[in-house]
Amino acid sequence: MTAIETCYISTGCNRTPHCADWGLNGLICFGSCRSVTVYQPEEETKSAKILQTHVHHKDRVNCVTWIKKLPVSESNAVGLVSGSVDNTAIVWKYMDGKLKPAATLKNHTGPVNGVAAMCLQTSTVGMTTYVATSSADSTVNLWKQENEGVPMLACGCDDQKIHIFIEQSEKNIKLFDNISLKNNVSSRNEDWIRAIDLQLMCFKNQQDTGDIILASAAQDFFIRIWRFSRRSVEDNIVKTVKELSLDEEIKMKENTFQFKIGEETVVYAVSLESVLSGHENWIYSVKWQPPVNSGSGWHQPMHLLSASMDKTMILWKPDKESGVWVEEVRVGEVGGNTLGFYGGMFSPDGLSIMAHGYQGAFHHWAFTKSKGTWEPQVTASGHFDVVCDVEWDKGGGQYLVSLSVDQTTRLHAPWKQSNGQADWYEIARPQVHGYDLQCLALINRYKFASGADEKVIRSFDAPKNFIENFCSICGISLEAELQKEEAQNRPAGASVPALGLSNKAVYSGDIEKINRNIEQHPNDQYPEVYFTPVALQTPPTEEHLLQNTLWPETQKLYGHGYEIFALACDTEGKILASSCKASKVDFAGVILWDTTTWNQICTLEGHTLTVTQMAFSHNGNYLLTVSRDRTWMLYRKRDENDQNESLFTRISGTNKSNTAHTRIIWSCAWSHDDKYFLTASRDKKVMVWLRPDLSSGDIPLKPQSVIDVGDAATAIHLPPVACYADKYVNSTFLSYTTAIHLPKSTNVKIKREKKGVLYMVKLLKDTPLL
Repeated sequence: MTAIETCYISTGCNRTPHCADWGLNGLICFGSCRSVTVYQPEEETKSAKILQTHVHHKDRVNCVTWIKKLPVSESNAVGLVSGSVDNTAIVWKYMDGKLKPAATLKNHTGPVNGVAAMCLQTSTVGMTTYVATSSADSTVNLWKQENEGVPMLACGCDDQKIHIFIEQSEKNIKLFDNISLKNNVSSRNEDWIRAIDLQLMCFKNQQDTGDIILASAAQDFFIRIWRFSRRSVEDNIVKTVKELSLDEEIKMKENTFQFKIGEETVVYAVSLESVLSGHENWIYSVKWQPPVNSGSGWHQPMHLLSASMDKTMILWKPDKESGVWVEEVRVGEVGGNTLGFYGGMFSPDGLSIMAHGYQGAFHHWAFTKSKGTWEPQVTASGHFDVVCDVEWDKGGGQYLVSLSVDQTTRLHAPWKQSNGQADWYEIARPQVHGYDLQCLALINRYKFASGADEKVIRSFDAPKNFIENFCSICGISLEAELQKEEAQNRPAGASVPALGLSNKAVYSGDIEKINRNIEQHPNDQYPEVYFTPVALQTPPTEEHLLQNTLWPETQKLYGHGYEIFALACDTEGKILASSCKASKVDFAGVILWDTTTWNQICTLEGHTLTVTQMAFSHNGNYLLTVSRDRTWMLYRKRDENDQNESLFTRISGTNKSNTAHTRIIWSCAWSHDDKYFLTASRDKKVMVWLRPDLSSGDIPLKPQSVIDVGDAATAIHLPPVACYADKYVNSTFLSYTTAIHLPKSTNVKIKREKKGVLYMVKLLKDTPLL
């Protein structure tokens, strides 16, 4: 049996704060829908790539963090913790080199919105793991694997205060004076606390001072840096002036708190060290640079990274002479009418920074020592919401187009590098819409149509700048590509008008005019996104994807009464079929369009509810449709000599009395030789049918084979060519992206795996399936 390997994963980060973390192992973990994803960022010798996804939560992942090991060491890959809308947190540990769920923490009654974790090395017990979880139920839970150690926990809340917790007993109670005193420095924030980060200060070639620094950020646009300094018990006693001896100095009363570690009493003083101002919107993330091993020991660099909804990240550090905290560098997103960043992260060495934002994308900058500047890097990307449709390039399968309810259409292709390595990336975002997208159909290599939650079908053509960059990135001859008829007479690019939904074509003359006359009004809240032609040798950054990779919209098709639900195009790219949502037979028809003139050809009737998918046979002579009414219909194309009949005529189909499926049919597909077709349904069955006009005599419509796949089947497809001499290979996806693969052989062999089922069924030549 041929092994199947994953070569490319494309997904975006969930749009929540604290949903990504960069560990000292060099990997980034982030939440993507219900899965925890591990991502390898770009390095000198490694390409940016999503390595693996782990699904164990039952709802969206809200937050993730690597388990930090104290004292810090090189082998810091202990595991990670994730929190979810399903009210649970999961502790993931490395077992046999793979991340696996080690424990599920259940105690909250609301979504888990924040997690923190550390693994503490103690002299008596060894490793002790602490996990803190915060929830929308207004509680913070502290979990401990063993019964040793004294952790400090800082919580930022919507009461404008920072609460400090110290574990002092089995009941985990010790609240820093309830943080309610007016003279308490920790209550000076003026809005909800959005982010905090604690770090132990240690200095190069010096012993640990015991000081702890805490950075907090709030919705008041300010960052505050607090210092927790160790004091002796005697220092905590403040004398009056009369009690002072002549050789003692007058001291200000400090804000202190004390706790016990075993029998020892420990006193800390809290002071506000600095207030940083630089952002112009809510600050969602503050992160200290991780400790760095200089060879003589670990030390903590005084670098702080902040990320804000103003689309910028700022790197802060104290001035060497004055000690005042100043802005060292500012990076951010330019272009597009999008919101800003939800989080920022340091690489282990501090020479790279990364942000994730509203579009679910990562923004990566690395410090170039030769230039002394921060340069944008290539990142992996993908949809941040449900993917509804995908389709391969019709000109040889050299790229893949995907479409999602995140209102974007994305194009993925392999980047062929100079060393011969080819890694897949998103290289274009042809459509950024204002409605949730539902379906697409590629008409030819540089033209596609899409449907959304609207009554309009929109057609898009690739601009010349895309063709140039596509050839450059994928190692294709540009000269040969431009000679093809479908690549002729292309605009330079596309732009989106302010508050518009249509991508307007931009020609070379328009670009020169825009460059001369561009001047944005200071009160213009929604500026027009202008196209700028860019010659790319590497996959584009998120800013280029948003602004410079759009395809111009060339046609709008009106004819359906409700929102578009499915599209399909024949292999020659001449006929486009479309359907819409329908609860009555009047709207359940399939409309056929001529892709040359964009005129309606005819309407195919037969279904009573929404047609969920359509599939043209490979020779273009048949059209198969499946529907929410649990039936399928087969239409045959007329002969070229018979011009009096409708272009397609129904020749067979099931109805309510003889339908084999008992629930909605979601998907259908043809075999490579067009002799068989498959239907997949919510009733957990995949059925194989012989094309009716190939059967001899008046045989009742019955499936040739029925396979129970164990869950609702939502998508199905077969290869367009024969993979084996006498076998058919099929891939089916179950609900929640569980996969099934169907290569066919003599006996039915079933191999059940954790993520799916693999079926082998024999097919004899020119005979029905058994």
